[in-house]
Amino acid sequence: MTEGAATHTGERGRELRGTAVMDFSNLPKIENEEKESMMGYVHGVSGPVVIACEMAGSAMYELVRVGHSELVGEIIRLEADMATIQVYEETSGVSVGDPVLRTGKPLSVELGPGIMGNIFDGIQRPLKDIADLTKSIYIPRGVNVHVLSRDLKWDFVPDKNIRAGSHITGGDIYGIVAENSLIKHKIMVPPRTRGTVTYIAPPGNYDISDVVMELDFEGVKEKLTMVQVWPVRQIRPTAEKLPANYPLLTGQRVVDALFPCVQGGTTAIPGAFGCGKTVISQALSKFSNSDIIVYVGCGERGNEMSEVLRDFPELTMEVNGKTETIMKRTTLVANTSNMPVAAREASIYTGITLAEYFRDMGYNVSMMADSTSRWAEALREISGRLAEMPADSGYPAYLGARLASFYERAGRVQCLGSPKREGSVSIVGAVSPPGGDFSDPVTSATLGIVQVFWGLDKKLAQRKHFPSVNWLISYSKYLRALDEFYERNYPELVPLRTKAKEILQEEEDLAEIVQLVGKGSLAEADKITLEVAKLLKDDFLQQNGYSAYDRFCPFYKTVGMLQNMIAFYDMARHAVESTAQAENKITWGLIREQMGDVLYKISSMKFKDPVKDGEAKIKADFAQLHEEMQNGFRSLED
Repeated sequence: MTEGAATHTGERGRELRGTAVMDFSNLPKIENEEKESMMGYVHGVSGPVVIACEMAGSAMYELVRVGHSELVGEIIRLEADMATIQVYEETSGVSVGDPVLRTGKPLSVELGPGIMGNIFDGIQRPLKDIADLTKSIYIPRGVNVHVLSRDLKWDFVPDKNIRAGSHITGGDIYGIVAENSLIKHKIMVPPRTRGTVTYIAPPGNYDISDVVMELDFEGVKEKLTMVQVWPVRQIRPTAEKLPANYPLLTGQRVVDALFPCVQGGTTAIPGAFGCGKTVISQALSKFSNSDIIVYVGCGERGNEMSEVLRDFPELTMEVNGKTETIMKRTTLVANTSNMPVAAREASIYTGITLAEYFRDMGYNVSMMADSTSRWAEALREISGRLAEMPADSGYPAYLGARLASFYERAGRVQCLGSPKREGSVSIVGAVSPPGGDFSDPVTSATLGIVQVFWGLDKKLAQRKHFPSVNWLISYSKYLRALDEFYERNYPELVPLRTKAKEILQEEEDLAEIVQLVGKGSLAEADKITLEVAKLLKDDFLQQNGYSAYDRFCPFYKTVGMLQNMIAFYDMARHAVESTAQAENKITWGLIREQMGDVLYKISSMKFKDPVKDGEAKIKADFAQLHEEMQNGFRSLED
């Protein structure tokens, strides 16, 4: 390098160091001159975090467009006229001095007809539309398409009671659109809007940008379309929070019988890799008694989302005698592990906002978040780039608060507006602790918040016992809330559940003795406990997710199976204990020999197919088996 060049470089370096904010006046601008007043400039880039200057007047969590590609970003820190932005797209190629366009509004989602059956990315961009537009399997940077299609026409049916002159307020339902044969999409007044109706559209076909209602409030006119725009970080308001009182039935016996969740409840499914978290989440999506499913794949493998896309359209449910695909009640938010990290954080909020919107219509919604650990890792990465003080394992100190504010959006509520209606959002969050260690900060923070814990066990998974929910460490705090429901519909269930848990706990205690001295030296009553515990584990708690008869177990079948197994235990214990002092004692060996046929039938109860056999036949078969058991033990004791 020549001396002159070196001197010139040195002067330029001193000049740059001397100015905190560089002069960008002579750099090229974004094409649209009107945007100039809403513009700042890139000052520094660190991965997904961009620092911009000349951003005075910006708000926290304001949406911005970064660089000439107009990448989507969100302001997460403000200092003087400098703004720190997390960018939801790949930032390679963004250079110092690139323009940053302020939009003046927060990161929001579009809520309206067209959500069901669709698949979005973490910031609600429709992946199918992007693929059709770009003919690429990747999302190009800065792509800008409508979230909900403006081309589709929807059949709008206005409410007969609402006409010009009616007073209307936030949350009122003023029309219905049949989104598909399963979901009636109720068109609601946005929560903060009210006034007197000056115009309501007649029945007909409209697209979502057409005005379907006009309101007048104190001289200010407002036009309403079928779409609402709502900030994702803001909780949608409700009239009242209600206590949960109805179970979220999943079709998995171990969960429904022993550790039930409620509609409007919060559940965590922590487990090591390969324990079946995703399979349980998918089973809930397929078979639970929810009206709407929002499935958020947050930082998980791409082929898991493609599996959902492949399997769901093939799965059907009976509704009013018609067979419908469950994809019609499902919406997917896919933010796979190869997508930008920052968008993982947004995907959870996008999913919960979609769920709250359908809850406000009066539906029971389930949201699956798979997995919240990846979301926490995204928080950790952004926090590290912001040079925040790390807490346990490098996670930010506010991890617990963020998790709590997310899970707090679940619940059963009375919705705003009229007609009066109730809805619920249930959140099921999968957690992936490294090495299956439940003392991991994300797991321990989650367990301090949620009410139901389905702990997955690596050893059970290795024994091919699925669902691999460990019955000794799992718990549910909703048992008391559901007492009234059980009392009304299945009064026998509560004592049966208590007895089943006792048997499984006793078996665990006896396992050590058996390993030391063998089964032969146990008391007869203990042998019965061991055998019935084996029955419970192999034929009740275990389910074959790939079979037609056992992938989903209706609640009546669950209760009937448990009833017969516990009845066998009680009768066998009674027979052994009542003849303990008699000359011809009844032993477990004798019971097994004499009642092998009954034992086989108890073991085979799971093979009853609820679809082919129907409820009445299954109940009758279970009652007949109970009678056979009674007769068998009576003849033994005689």
